[in-house]
Amino acid sequence: MSSPDELLVDLATMVESEQSNQMSLTVVTGGAVITGRLAPEAVWKERVSEVLTDSARLGPFSGVFTAGRAQDRPARGKPPTHLHFHVARILQGSIGIPETGGMYRVAIEDVSAWTVGDFSYSDH
Repeated sequence: MSSPDELLVDLATMVESEQSNQMSLTVVTGGAVITGRLAPEAVWKERVSEVLTDSARLGPFSGVFTAGRAQDRPARGKPPTHLHFHVARILQGSIGIPETGGMYRVAIEDVSAWTVGDFSYSDH
């Protein structure tokens, strides 16, 4: 088991404490490249819950993301263990999947490389 990159943990901690969703990040995890913006865990869970609620088939799962909100937050003094991406894409060749961006949760300890900023493609 690898130990998480302390600088990446510090970035995640700052996103959590500031409740900001403007930090763009690109990570490599499990061979996949994910690029997008980080969101605080609570904001991310709320958004996933909203998307699921709007789905006829997946609506019943929305409660999983809103149940026990206080217990789900990292305890004070404990660093975050996951990055929560929104408006994110998995980069595959010259395209990002999905085109509109998705919601991804990545374990910090599984990140093998990262850079500040996100990648976008154009047809030019």
